[in-house]
Amino acid sequence: MECITGRTKTTEMNLIFATSNEHKLSEVRSMLPEGIAISGLKEIGFTEELPETQNTIEGNSLQKAEYLSNTLNTDCFAEDTGLEVDALNGEPGVYSARYAGEHATFNDNINKLLKELEGKNNRKARFKTVITYYSQGKSVQFTGITNGVITPNKRGDKGFGYDPVFIPEGSDKTYAEMTLEEKNLYSHRKKSFEGFANYLRKNAVL
Repeated sequence: MECITGRTKTTEMNLIFATSNEHKLSEVRSMLPEGIAISGLKEIGFTEELPETQNTIEGNSLQKAEYLSNTLNTDCFAEDTGLEVDALNGEPGVYSARYAGEHATFNDNINKLLKELEGKNNRKARFKTVITYYSQGKSVQFTGITNGVITPNKRGDKGFGYDPVFIPEGSDKTYAEMTLEEKNLYSHRKKSFEGFANYLRKNAVL
């Protein structure tokens, strides 16, 4: 989740990205357009836990954006991402980050996913990111989707989350085998951020 905090002399806009995940922070920084600076929650000293109690990715994204906007009294945007696997009826979906339990690690979640897919021929899946921009009590959402397949085994040591087992359409590499530049060619998160940035430009925010 991010929060628009104002303008500086060297950048047009300063955004606070509500995450303590350094991998995600680096990935987002690599894809934002010129004119935007970004900081993580640790950098601004924000330690309050953000609510994620909805049963959809869209719902969680909106909930976080609205909560942060009300807490900081400013326009904000939030991001929520999930992996949806066809053979598992869309699971883990909104529960992707805690698929193997409330305090599960990335490896715990991947191991559970691979176990659930044992014996299944259909490995199709998609990553879905939803960004919610919340301003003056109104919200706009931007969705990015990347289709692909789940590999039988982990491959690569870059990225985070389910990256070692997801191959996007058009590639033979998992996300975890790609550089950030390569991943951004396919990234679901990149697609949603591009939609958001275009919205800001169209509405003269950037």
